[in-house]
Amino acid sequence: MNNRKVPEKWQSNLKAVKAVQVAFDMDERVQKEIRKAAVEANLSPSDQIRMILGLPVNKKPKRPRLTVSLSPDDYLVLGEKYGLKPDQQLEIKRKLMDELIEFVQ
Repeated sequence: MNNRKVPEKWQSNLKAVKAVQVAFDMDERVQKEIRKAAVEANLSPSDQIRMILGLPVNKKPKRPRLTVSLSPDDYLVLGEKYGLKPDQQLEIKRKLMDELIEFVQ
């Protein structure tokens, strides 16, 4: 293995680099309950699992956001749905946000 010194600006990331992600295959009911508890506590599922296990949790508030991946074909469908051209991605995103807000109201 290479013994080069890690640059100073990367020193704080060494722990994260050494961390290993662990995946759990559990009953769907257990997964659902953990996710539900995480949402109610305004935590990520990962942070909820850390809390359950008694591990430290980063207390920094995270910017809450929802994500979805949209393919070029999705933009075609959505553009047609909203009466926009597929390349009008910003306008399509605005319409998506409006629709999601309407969904919860």
